Amino acid sequence: MTITLRPIDRDNYEVIARLSSTLTPEEQRFVSHNAISILDAHYDSNLTVRGIYADDTPVGLVMWGWDANFGGRWWVIRLMTAKPHQGKGYGRQVLQTVIETVTAAGADALYISFVPANAVAERLYVSLGFTPTGEMIEGETVYKRVLKP
Repeated sequence: MTITLRPIDRDNYEVIARLSSTLTPEEQRFVSHNAISILDAHYDSNLTVRGIYADDTPVGLVMWGWDANFGGRWWVIRLMTAKPHQGKGYGRQVLQTVIETVTAAGADALYISFVPANAVAERLYVSLGFTPTGEMIEGETVYKRVLKP
């Protein structure tokens, strides 16, 4: 299975947006709807949003970028994997790709935040080298991965 990140456009925006409906009500508390993420990226040129594909099957969404509103830092702003595709390692592969992408763009650190009750996200982020900063932003715990010493 090959994981790719594809631009979201008029041909795939609906299917990517609809992936949010596969989440359980509890999971929906942890991540914004994909349609909101697509709109956010459309109106903020500092953000990159991509559909996550396993071969040719859409399985999720990721959004990252330079966010001047939250400390002028590189952030993974959204990561969502549709319920039927969770637990297959796709999120890990996607985050590794984003880490490589922002490192190549010159980032020295990458930040991510999550609802404190989301233990699954926390385990994933810690396993990829993210550590707590002690910050809370909009009710979410902030973690950081140093990319360049």
